[in-house]
Amino acid sequence: MEIAKMNHPNDAIKCEVNTCYYYMKGDHCAASKIEVQHKNAHTSAETDCATFKLQA
Repeated sequence: MEIAKMNHPNDAIKCEVNTCYYYMKGDHCAASKIEVQHKNAHTSAETDCATFKLQA
């Protein structure tokens, strides 16, 4: 899934993962959308941001 990186933060998403390609200063995400996985999760520890992409 190819996600566009916006030139401004997506105010609906907070992200603290500063090693992500979509991370913006101030704990913002610049992804146009995100995908969170896994089905049948019962806790936040069982979830995963599938949009994460390591910065080059």
